[in-house]
Amino acid sequence: MQIGGKLLLVGLSGGVGTLARFSLTLLFERQSSGRFAWPTILVNLIGCFLAGLVVELAQRRWQWDPHTAQVVLIGFFGAFTTFSAIILETLRLGQGESWLAAGGFIMLQNALGLAAVFTGVGLARTLA
Repeated sequence: MQIGGKLLLVGLSGGVGTLARFSLTLLFERQSSGRFAWPTILVNLIGCFLAGLVVELAQRRWQWDPHTAQVVLIGFFGAFTTFSAIILETLRLGQGESWLAAGGFIMLQNALGLAAVFTGVGLARTLA
């Protein structure tokens, strides 16, 4: 498959993932008190569950080619929730190397992510 065709398919798949996330978030917000980020947690949990299900079935039963897997995993799940990508990568590290490396990866992602957010907020406040 040509790179342009793959980019188009990943983009379309990502659009579907974005719409699915937005729709579920709206649905969960109606049910939530708004005091805690339950909609985000629920969408991330659904995304992780579905990503695990799809990855395992794609490898064991459906035997997807790498292009199809990229379109679905990077496109749909990348737009639906990036959290599922982090969790899948953690699982891969835990299965292939060690759970110590997987735990370090999770802690590093969260620590650096928080540091980046605070840095961005600080810069925006300085510029504003």
